[in-house]
Amino acid sequence: MKVTFNPDENVVKTIKEGLERTGGYCPCKLQRTEENRCMCLEFREQIKDPDFEGFCHCLLYYKSK
Repeated sequence: MKVTFNPDENVVKTIKEGLERTGGYCPCKLQRTEENRCMCLEFREQIKDPDFEGFCHCLLYYKSK
């Protein structure tokens, strides 16, 4: 298992700018809760799933098997 940034540098730059604007909360989610603080709970749960491979909700991270 490996978690890396999206290979598209423009996506990474855009999402990181959004994270700065929101104080570390996922810029793709409306609610500012601890569950939505980057790396969000949704993706942390997906990382735990050995069968999951793919991007997080905002496309910043990619989990490979």
